[in-house]
Amino acid sequence: MLPVSIRPIARRPAAAGAAALLTTLFAWTGGCAQEPGDLVRARERLVEQLTRPGPGVPPVEDSAVLAAIRTVPRHEFVPSELRPLAYANRPLPIGEGQTISQPYIVARMTELLRLEPGEKVLEVGTGSGYQAAVLAEITDSVYSIEIIGELARSARERLRRLGYGRVRVRHGDGYRGWPEHAPFDAVIVTAAPEAVPPPLIEQLAPSGRMVLPRGPEGGPQALVLVEKGEDGKVRERTISGVRFVPLTRDTAAGGSGADPPRRE
Repeated sequence: MLPVSIRPIARRPAAAGAAALLTTLFAWTGGCAQEPGDLVRARERLVEQLTRPGPGVPPVEDSAVLAAIRTVPRHEFVPSELRPLAYANRPLPIGEGQTISQPYIVARMTELLRLEPGEKVLEVGTGSGYQAAVLAEITDSVYSIEIIGELARSARERLRRLGYGRVRVRHGDGYRGWPEHAPFDAVIVTAAPEAVPPPLIEQLAPSGRMVLPRGPEGGPQALVLVEKGEDGKVRERTISGVRFVPLTRDTAAGGSGADPPRRE
């Protein structure tokens, strides 16, 4: 699966001068910042935006999530030519027709998971690996599936280079989950199916939480929190309206939705 360009319906528009301001903060040589202190300050400003997102948008309050956003170098997860915009609260293209999600959405979805250290989490849609890195700052048991082979390969290499080698990345159809490592305490899906995938519900542990967008492409979509009780009963709660790209399935095998070759 893939990370997507997504925005909450009520989110505050980015300031018109944000790109110009951020550009002045960075001087890039060979893809590296000359002044790391500017990066730290840029992440701190981003965190301030997440805690005060504007009218009608819930602030991100979870201290572990905010610490992860402060720590993960988002500029390493975007193309070099877009690094001056890495800490703007906006999605950015990452190639293969995909994007790295808006930081607010990454933080908000992570907060809704209520993830604890030591819990096992499945991400459907690795993309550049940024969301997986944020999760890995909270727990050391992160599994991530990406349907686009080149994105899976590059994300795996990037995560290892940045010290997140404990994140396990697989190239495959995220709709089917990762049954070999189930059950999962938490599941996060970064593109929209029209209904919650049954395999992901099955792979969710008792007391587990799943956060995903749900709804048709081009139609009304909602961010949904799915919770499984100790008795196995599942309940859903709508969080907000959102806009995501659709959940991509692999249909190469005669439209069957069979998995692509699995590579960890």
